[in-house]
Amino acid sequence: MEEDYTLFFRGNVQFEGEPLPDVVITIEGPGGFSSTVQTDADGRWEVGVPEKVVYTVTLDEETLPEGVVVAEGGATREAEFGQTSNASVNFFLGEGQRVTQNIWSQVLDRAVTGLNFGLLLALASIGLSLIFGTTGLSNFAHAEMVTFGALMMLTFSVYVGWPVWLAIIMAVVLSAALGWVLDAGLWKPLRRRGVAIVPLMIVSIGLSLAMRYTFQFFYGGTTQQLPGATIPPTIILGPISLSWIDVLSMGVSIVALLAFGYFLTRTRIGKATRAVSDNPSLASASGIDVDGVIRIVWVLGALLAGISGILFAYYRPGVSWDMGFQLLLLIFAAVTLGGLGTAFGALVGSLIVGLFVELSTLWLPSDLKYVGALVVLILVLLFRPQGILGRRERIG
Repeated sequence: MEEDYTLFFRGNVQFEGEPLPDVVITIEGPGGFSSTVQTDADGRWEVGVPEKVVYTVTLDEETLPEGVVVAEGGATREAEFGQTSNASVNFFLGEGQRVTQNIWSQVLDRAVTGLNFGLLLALASIGLSLIFGTTGLSNFAHAEMVTFGALMMLTFSVYVGWPVWLAIIMAVVLSAALGWVLDAGLWKPLRRRGVAIVPLMIVSIGLSLAMRYTFQFFYGGTTQQLPGATIPPTIILGPISLSWIDVLSMGVSIVALLAFGYFLTRTRIGKATRAVSDNPSLASASGIDVDGVIRIVWVLGALLAGISGILFAYYRPGVSWDMGFQLLLLIFAAVTLGGLGTAFGALVGSLIVGLFVELSTLWLPSDLKYVGALVVLILVLLFRPQGILGRRERIG
């Protein structure tokens, strides 16, 4: 509850020296934190928050008196604490005509944001889908691969102080190495012993818990920012507001997805991967090294998950020990929606989930946007159980 917090944002909303009561202020932060408050009769407001990270503070201009607008700095701004447990956030008001976006402008802006989210979600979903296709394993620890990429980026860019581009390369390389280590040290020995799929899934749940709380032990429970993560939008294209980070994120996602698509469809190893995914026994009988292909799939899946984690840390923004777990249900939703075991289906499912998550905020509270995506998943599977691009399987 808010009274249990020891950190507070405070402010005073006045116009020409007169306090303005009943003005709505919203504070949003990492991990889905959101709190809304109204100014009192003296124009004052106060909101308690759980940790010292960057928050987004928004003044609802619709609750200002007629003819009063936010004159400087905008109605939304980033705020954080200094050395004290209190921070002031004030808005500069003036006379003016309030400009509001119509519903179609809001839809367009949210759709672009949803496309960005869907693309980074696709990077994680494709890796999970390929692992399922080649091994039959629903890997719950895939969420921690996403977190690992973001934490490595934080380590080398913030703690070590390397340039951002070098930290990204190191984080991606280490993510790929994590996939190799997990397969060589855990999954391949279990496959050789003939462990069934259900016990393997239970092992992945245990691995997920172990990795997640190991991350918390070494990095703490707070949310930390990557360099440049809080840069405000500077690219305005009509109703669309983007930062250069958003543009780079979408560019990196598209390039990575195109490169991966080329790998699957044009290279010998990629074709072997698809063969193993379709029928491992037949692929083995054809002379394909199934274990070698699965090893490559684990490396590539972890690499894509690491890139997704870095991009998600900029999208949120912030790096935390459980950030990948927050995406896990959406990743499974995207994979199932597109069709289990199909990489291109995971891409389609991710784009649908990303768009729906963001567009749903026009009608639903932001806390419920992930729930809406799962409702869409249930509705689609009721009418097409194999997913959008999945093949209908005969059981029994």
